Order: sequence, then C-alpha cells, then structure tokens
Amino acid sequence: MLKGKKIVLGITGSIAAYKSCLLIRMLIKQGAEVQVVITPAGKEFITPITLSALTSKPVVSEFFSQRDGTWHSHVSLGLWADLMVIAPASANTIAKMAHGVADNMLLTTYLSMKAPVMLAPAMDLDMYAHPATQANLQILRSYGNVIIEPTSGFLASHLEGKGRMEEPENIVNRITEFFRQHQTLSGKTILVTAGPTYEKIDPVRFIGNYSSGKMGMAIVNECLKRGAQVKLVLGPVSIAVPQHPNLEVVNVESANQMYEASVAIYPKADAAILSAAVADFTPVDTADHKIKRKGDELNITLKPTKDIAAELGKMKTDAQVLVGFALETNDENANAQAKLKKKNFDFIVLNSLNDKGAGFRVDTNKITIIKTDEMKEYPLKSKLEVAGDIVDELEQEMKKA
Repeated sequence: MLKGKKIVLGITGSIAAYKSCLLIRMLIKQGAEVQVVITPAGKEFITPITLSALTSKPVVSEFFSQRDGTWHSHVSLGLWADLMVIAPASANTIAKMAHGVADNMLLTTYLSMKAPVMLAPAMDLDMYAHPATQANLQILRSYGNVIIEPTSGFLASHLEGKGRMEEPENIVNRITEFFRQHQTLSGKTILVTAGPTYEKIDPVRFIGNYSSGKMGMAIVNECLKRGAQVKLVLGPVSIAVPQHPNLEVVNVESANQMYEASVAIYPKADAAILSAAVADFTPVDTADHKIKRKGDELNITLKPTKDIAAELGKMKTDAQVLVGFALETNDENANAQAKLKKKNFDFIVLNSLNDKGAGFRVDTNKITIIKTDEMKEYPLKSKLEVAGDIVDELEQEMKKA
C-alpha cells in the first residue's frame, strides 16, 4: 500500500522522538520514501545523523546551509509529498501550527503542504488536557488535519495519563488505512499524453510549440496519488518525470509516434486524458542533411498529422472515458464545444491564452470544463490544483461508464 509513497516526517522536541526511528524503519520497509524535517528542539533528542542513516536522505532542519548558503525549499517539499506526518508533535508545535507561526523549517513546510497532514501529539498529561492545547487541536481538525490521538500510559514525567505518543506500528496502520481510503483510482489504468511534439524538417530543425508538459505531469502525479496505473506518452520535455512503480513512460518525439503509442495503449485503458500539445501539421518531406541557406525564401510544404483524439474517439467503448484539451485564442467556448462533439470526448478542458497566467510555460492555469450539458468555470489555480479538479471530474465520468 505504501510502495512509491512520498512522506515528509516532521519531528519536534519531545522525548518520544526516539520512536521516530522505528516509524521510519516501518515506513521504508513498506516501500515509502521518507524525508525528515526536524525542529531545532527535536535535534536535542535525536541526531540528524541517525535519521539520515535510516532514510538515506539528508535531514532538513535549517532554512539555509551554514556552509554554502544553500536554501532548503519548504515549497518544494510541500509539492513533493503525498502525506506529511508530524510524530511526535509537541504542544509548542501544535500551537504554532494552529496559529500560522512560521519560525522554523518544519512549520514553513506545514504551511506550504499541498498533501494531507497527520500529527501524533506527545506531551505530559496536563499539557495535553489543557484547554489551550485542546482548542489548538480542534483548530487543526477544522483545517482538515488528522489527529492520531495519544494513548494513556507511563510518561517521561513519571506520571501516568493520556499524552503518550501512539506506537509506531499503529501510526503506520493509520497511514496505510488513510491511503487505502484515498486510492479512488486503484485498479484503473489511465493513459495520459503530455508535452509537445516535434516535426522534423531536417536533422537540426523542427516545427514545435511552447508546451512544457507541466499540466500533463501534474495530471500524472494526481492519478498516481489516487492509485491509478498510469501510461504516459510523453513528448520532448525538460521537466523531471516522477519515479513511481505505477508509472510507465513511452517517450516520443513526433505526432505520428504519439499516435502509434496512444492507439496501442488505449484499448487496455479505462480512460485517457489527452493533455499533449500535438502538432496539427508535419512536413511532407524531411531532408536527411542540414538545409543550407539559398535565396531569400525557404518553402516547406506541410500535411496534416494523424488525429490522435479523433482516432481514440472512434475506438472508445461505453466502458471507457476520453478527456480532451482545447487551448484557444478566440471564440473559445464555441471552438471547445465543437471539438468536444467532433472528437467524441466525455468532457473537454478549455483554457485560453487570453487569460493571464494560463497556457504554456507557467505553473498556473485557468480552465473551464465543458460537457455536452454542463459547463464549469474555475478560477486561476496552480496546475497541481487544476489537475485535482480534472481528475475529480474524470472520476465522476468513470462512475457512469
């Protein structure tokens, strides 16, 4: 269940920090990748060397490296993780989380976290029972954080009562159950096309477009988080491709190569999301050597590429879902609705280059999801959040199929 899952483990200043070592071992044994973020107080209870040895990763603690000034990006950690677990969570850290205090790396990571957050409180019984602590925990629950309640037992104060951090094996069980409940696409195979295509003119030149593949990769990550098997047909991009046991990547360059790969994969898929920016035209003739400058003009005759969306629309069965994209510059809604019908899409994702922050080479997007009988407009969001909206809609369509 945890194979390929990326977990940020936050460790705070508590004697229960020693249990974090056992927690790390159990998570990694189940296939998770663990990145530790520790508070300065946490390092008084357990050393980063120990934690780094267990995770095979450098421990993140400070904003900057004292040696070279390297910046640790809490934003990147927030985007990387499938889940953040803070265990142990001290009363001090809980209070700061509840009220948005960001005075250490763990807290800034929490405030930047896109993934769900779980925390396992650990403190003396009176601190846990105090109205301030209980009020802070209630605030965190209202934010959607999952509280793993402490148990009653012998405490570091030599008193007995509720405040003992839950045992690591029980925390792992909660994490496993959490992912099981959120694996809404488990057992489903999703074809995703992403990136541009390059149509070769000669060995050094091509016809292409500005697609970075960011939107498609965000969709891939969202499908993986929900447990899907993803078949990614990827055009030439420079962005990183996630390493995940449920991801198979077919690298292509031309529209014809993307067509062949997509047509081969789709019959065995439950759904396809066609987010690639595929060239509509390709040169009739491709030179086998670099074309030299001659005269004032170079005339290139183009022919239409094979229409991937139209072909998959013909192949689509009643048990499959097909999602398309429309990037428009004018008559956006009319063009998207025409494409929806022509290509036999279940829905189409429209974005316009007229909307600031949408389109190529940016980390945000502004979309409208269009069906034959419904239209939903969304505000400008990060492409990660947009991917969530698209996959939410995909799940609804797959329930109908």
